Amino acid sequence: MGLIKMTKWRTLVLATVGFNFSFLIWFSFAPFTGPMADEFGLSLAEIGILASAAIWLAPFGRILTGWLSDKFGAPAVFAIVLTYVGVFSIASAFAQSYAVFFVERLIVATAGITFVIGIQHVSEWFDEENLGTAEGIYAGIGNAGAAGGALILPRVFGSNWSGPLFETNWRAAFFYTGCVSIVLAVVYYTLGEAAKSDEKRQATADNASFKGWFYTATRYGTVVLALAYVMTFGLELSMNGWLATYYREGFSTDNLVLASTFAATFSVAAGLLRPIGGYVSDVLARKEKNIIPLFEGRYREQWTFVTLSFVVLSMFGMTLAGLSGQVLVAVGAGFMVGMACAFAEGSIFAQVPAMFPNSSGAVAGVVGGVGTVGGIVYPLVYSAPFLASLHIGYSIVAVSMIPIVLLAAWVFQPHIAEIATESGFISAGGASESAAPGDD
Repeated sequence: MGLIKMTKWRTLVLATVGFNFSFLIWFSFAPFTGPMADEFGLSLAEIGILASAAIWLAPFGRILTGWLSDKFGAPAVFAIVLTYVGVFSIASAFAQSYAVFFVERLIVATAGITFVIGIQHVSEWFDEENLGTAEGIYAGIGNAGAAGGALILPRVFGSNWSGPLFETNWRAAFFYTGCVSIVLAVVYYTLGEAAKSDEKRQATADNASFKGWFYTATRYGTVVLALAYVMTFGLELSMNGWLATYYREGFSTDNLVLASTFAATFSVAAGLLRPIGGYVSDVLARKEKNIIPLFEGRYREQWTFVTLSFVVLSMFGMTLAGLSGQVLVAVGAGFMVGMACAFAEGSIFAQVPAMFPNSSGAVAGVVGGVGTVGGIVYPLVYSAPFLASLHIGYSIVAVSMIPIVLLAAWVFQPHIAEIATESGFISAGGASESAAPGDD
């Protein structure tokens, strides 16, 4: 029992605050790529690698922490991550060589793995009919931490920063956000309770075996949603780390604050609109309303397919807007991409906890972990030196998403979807029924 009696709404607030700050510290480097590049002598391609590197450890980290959250409870795991992230963020503020700085920021970037911890924590408190909305609120407001970082950090730590410890703005930003991370870790561990009941906590812990994890990781539903998350959340990660650079370099916008503000419009859309994606999924499921006859009776799947298609179309629009040469048109297109990501991510994580209610952390870990791969690959495409312009990369990424949408169309067919949590692309290897996660 914590210092105060936890309810599902207090748990949602705690998890959301923790993840919002995690997202802020994860992408705290993005507003300062210009001055960091000047100090360390980085090229545009090297900035793209830095943006990509922010995601490198997330796939494995999310898979691991999802399982650990099932096994040991979210509060302990969340607190551990926030603590070491804070320590390395503080250390990165004192780095004098780029090699040391790069490694330290690589570790700080694992703040992003807290997503699956919070997803698991919220699912342990909310019933299935409201999961999409609750997870959408958690992830949406949490993801908006990237926008908060883009809007707040360059204003608080401006180019003329002169503080008690640092004369360099980005070093001060990394130091003080690291301190806040450590404080927040203590708060989360002190107040958080792992589940709404001892029975729920025990059922989840008992199901946290490798056999059970392998079973969930290889089912049709888990695999297709993981790939869908590559093209949605992976895309969001890539844009969060890249757009400030894109608006600065692609449109000769030398004003750091202005470029970061343009980039923040994407993050606001991708974050704050995400609850809508989960809410619509919940409503369609409750009312049993078909919006695509092809997937009749699969209400959540129908909405997910619509949102994935929206993502692809919006990315082609991003290229067209960039080629127009009008920065405000490109900012508007970026907002539409953010909206598409938000709706799709909300719809995906309306499905995830409902699939395997006693293994929500494991499933969220697989989907969330694999999904971050897009954040690693896409920045390398955006900044590829062989592109005719910085605007073309978005269309190349859009084309790469089409096979994922087609795979989703196959899995979402009613006769496939009804066995998507039982049949997999890889055999369960003779796993017993006990390995298959059970129902509440």
